[in-house]
Amino acid sequence: MYVPAHFAPDDDAVHELLANHGAADLITATPDGLVATMLPFVYDRERGVLRGHLARNNDHWRREIVGDALVIARGPDSYITPAWYASKAEHGRVVPTWNYVTAHVHGTLTVHDDPSWVADLVRELTDHHERDRAHPWSVDDAPEKFLAGQLRAIVGVEVAIKRVEAKFKLSQNRPAADLDGVVAGLREVGDVAGAEAVAQHRPR
Repeated sequence: MYVPAHFAPDDDAVHELLANHGAADLITATPDGLVATMLPFVYDRERGVLRGHLARNNDHWRREIVGDALVIARGPDSYITPAWYASKAEHGRVVPTWNYVTAHVHGTLTVHDDPSWVADLVRELTDHHERDRAHPWSVDDAPEKFLAGQLRAIVGVEVAIKRVEAKFKLSQNRPAADLDGVVAGLREVGDVAGAEAVAQHRPR
C-alpha cells in the first residue's frame, strides 16, 4: 500500500480501527484466482488475530489457499469537494479528493469447523456490536434448538496477523484553514463520522 508519511497512523489508531471496523473483506488467492467474502471480524489484540465466520454453503472456506490471506478493514470514507477549502478563494489551485481510513491485514488463515469455537465467536461478535444499545440482544435470547441449527450453518475462520499496512487519508496534507472547511463541510452534509475522523487526526 502506498502510504505517504502524513497519512501514516500510529499503532493505537490502527488497533482502534481493527477493534471497531464493522465488516471487512477477506481475500485469498487460490489456484483458480482470487476469492473474496465480506464478513464481520472480532479483533484479539493480545493474540494478534482476527476471527470471523462464513456461511457453510460459501465454498470460500474450502478453497485451497496460495500464500497469506488479506483482510481489508475500513473506517469512514468521504468525498471532499474543493469548495470547502479556504485555499479555493485564495488561489483556486485545488481539486476534489477522497478521504478514507483503511488497514490491510496480512496473515495465515485457519478454518475452525468446531461448534463450540463458532458459538464462542458468535457470542463475542454479538456482545461487541450490541454493547451500545439501550436493550442489547443476547445470543441467550434465541431458543437453544434454533441457535444450534444456526451454528451448524456457519464455519469459523481465524487470521493470525503477520503484518498490517494502514492508511488514514484525512486531509492532513492541507493547511489548517482548509481542514476547518473540510470538518465544517462534512458536518453540514451529515457525515459526522467523516468529520470526526478528520478532526481527530489533524496535525497538532
